[in-house]
Amino acid sequence: MHPDLFHLFGIAFPSYFVLLLSGFLFATAVGAIWAKRIGESPDVIVDLGLAMLLAGVAGARILHVLADGYFWDYVHLCTDPSKVNWPLDQSECLSPSYDGVWDAATGLCHPQHVDCFAWAKFWAGGLTYYGGLVGASLAAWFLLRRDKFPFWKAADMAGFAIPLGLAFGRMGCLMAGCCFGATCNLPWAVSFPWKSPASEEQFKDHLLPTARMWSLPVHPTQIYESAASLAIAAACLMWIHPRKRYDGQVFAAFLALYAIARFLLEYLRRDDRGGFLGLSTSQLLGLAMLAAAGVIHYVRGRSRTTPPQQLASPQP
Repeated sequence: MHPDLFHLFGIAFPSYFVLLLSGFLFATAVGAIWAKRIGESPDVIVDLGLAMLLAGVAGARILHVLADGYFWDYVHLCTDPSKVNWPLDQSECLSPSYDGVWDAATGLCHPQHVDCFAWAKFWAGGLTYYGGLVGASLAAWFLLRRDKFPFWKAADMAGFAIPLGLAFGRMGCLMAGCCFGATCNLPWAVSFPWKSPASEEQFKDHLLPTARMWSLPVHPTQIYESAASLAIAAACLMWIHPRKRYDGQVFAAFLALYAIARFLLEYLRRDDRGGFLGLSTSQLLGLAMLAAAGVIHYVRGRSRTTPPQQLASPQP
């Protein structure tokens, strides 16, 4: 685990955001090349990439705050920090790194400072992919409409560019230690150091006697999702795109394939995910995305433009 990828002039560059930004830049470059090949302006795609990055981060943060199970923690940080529990032992709680308040009666650590803007600090961690997808999609719709760029053609480009960028982002998750999996004894299982999200979560679940221990081996779900994203990108770019029957088909395929892959991977994840009806928030949103893919396929497939029939030769 490497939360900071490197330091430059005394400034730490978090692994997750460096790789997330790298993914966006790579996806934008692929989209610009695609636009030039089909005779459209690549400048529109560059502007689109920047707008989607900003709107995507905002949407990802908002959904994390509302749906990942931390909403009341953010509320209490602003109103009553004593109601927020940190999974720390007494020495960590009172250390300068945390500067918390130790409750000896309950054996719990609480923050001692009010922070009404903790919900907005996206750089501290906490982003939800589906929130980012919705936010970025809304930004794309407004921008493409303004620039009179064919929306569904751009959507098909996004169908292979987005999973390419997501593959970078999930490797950033691996280096940051978030989005970890369930415990396992497989040869490729990974273990995260103490103070990692996996170690803290396992301490809360009484799997570890203290949070100052390396986590038990877990599924590297970040690598699983990165590999799945690359496979989806390859399928959309090399198989579906050359054979598509209507604009929007590649995007619909991406939505469906990713929703299925993410739904299954959620069963292996053990970070806080929120949930309802026995399903995580991401699984419920995945079902909605699968339904959206079906609607796009039905509506766009029915309205596709068919090539005109060749006129018959006039009779002599």
